[in-house]
Amino acid sequence: MEKENIAVGLDIGTTKIVAMIGKKNEYGKLEILGVGKSKSLGVARGVVNNITQTIQSIQQAVIEAEANSGYKINDVVVGIAGQHIRSIQHTDYVIRNNAEEVISGKDIQLLIDQVNKLAMLPGEEIIHVLPQEFKIDGQSEIKEPIGMYGARLEASFHVVVGQASSIRNVGRCIQSSGIELSGLTLEPLASADAVLSQEEKEAGVALIDIGGGTTDLAIFKDGIIRHTAVVPFGGNVITDDIKEGCSIIEKQAELLKTKFGSAWPGENKDNEIVSIPGLRGRDPKEISLKNLSKIIHARVVEIIEQVFTEIKAYGHEDPRKKLIAGIVLTGGGSNLKHIKQLVEYITGMDTRIGYPNEHLAGNSSEEISSPLFATAVGLVMNSIENNSNSAYKIELKEVVTEPAPRQVSFQPVAQAPVVEERKVVEEVPTEVISEPINLETETTESKIRRSFFDRYVDKIKDFLDNAE
Repeated sequence: MEKENIAVGLDIGTTKIVAMIGKKNEYGKLEILGVGKSKSLGVARGVVNNITQTIQSIQQAVIEAEANSGYKINDVVVGIAGQHIRSIQHTDYVIRNNAEEVISGKDIQLLIDQVNKLAMLPGEEIIHVLPQEFKIDGQSEIKEPIGMYGARLEASFHVVVGQASSIRNVGRCIQSSGIELSGLTLEPLASADAVLSQEEKEAGVALIDIGGGTTDLAIFKDGIIRHTAVVPFGGNVITDDIKEGCSIIEKQAELLKTKFGSAWPGENKDNEIVSIPGLRGRDPKEISLKNLSKIIHARVVEIIEQVFTEIKAYGHEDPRKKLIAGIVLTGGGSNLKHIKQLVEYITGMDTRIGYPNEHLAGNSSEEISSPLFATAVGLVMNSIENNSNSAYKIELKEVVTEPAPRQVSFQPVAQAPVVEERKVVEEVPTEVISEPINLETETTESKIRRSFFDRYVDKIKDFLDNAE
């Protein structure tokens, strides 16, 4: 049977949980086999605050993805976000025992292990250690040190730090949902993989991912990650403002925002009005679209100004750090009307909306190409990079109908989608072997990423096993 490299990404957001199954097609593009989406219950501002509800939401998304794709999920790569995430810049070095030998991956791993031992604040843990530039015996601006000679190997690192308890809670939810955790990725990095081109990363770009609970920022320059930040505000606070300002329920506020909302109040005329049905026979409410835009505008300006403060903290006003490619907006919040123009007005930087369709196969549906799914697409790409074999095919075999037919039933989960009955089927799992890793073609970055993730995921698994 043909070998398949099936990858699965799980985006645990504040408003939605997305399970996405995909593989690379013959043209090297990402083919999405199935998507499951459920309302996220138990997550606030990117952090799990109710384990039981989160498990139910994850199971619902997983069941839907499996039903849509015909694949059974074994393990997933998960996105980490939340207001507890922070990043630091750090420089470290190692003195090599034998300068006559060329630098290998072991030397770089030794340097990374050293950085992993950095003392953090109580309750914090290092999530990512991302090498930026290397220096060998004082020679700087080296991007690929493997194969070079030198006694002193030095590197600058971008270190991403988060709360250990929040990360372990995510691990607990996934394990309790009956699937394994194969990797962790910072969500802004996953979104960046999905929507940014290599040229933009080289020129200098700020990716702003406006989610439901948080707004994530990732800055790239010279092809290297330079700065990451998480602002604890997103689309949900805009909905809350509409709810309070117009005295309506949350469902109506969300609909108003997505259907009629605009980030630019000057666009609406004074006489444009939307009528909203009253509760339980009460009179309908009339809401001016101009007032609605003013409410949205005030909150979006606040969010963008906070993100712009982070961009300034990186130092984009320095000519050497200038972000030539400007800003790329993605996430569900980027679907808000006229947000691109508002961001350009506040920051004075070129802006575009980032769609994850650059890496997707041509036959992908329009829905998957939405900025809403940017993080999930990035997580599937990350899973493929790790050479995952995260799902196996469920073969459907026809069975002759008996007087008392046996029916396949999924594990019951609260609010699980109804699976349409077609024919009586039985599940025949067929094992799929992943492609062997070609070590010769691996870059330093992918080697580092994989070995670090393996150790980090093992650490979480050990913790969860011991906590039983």
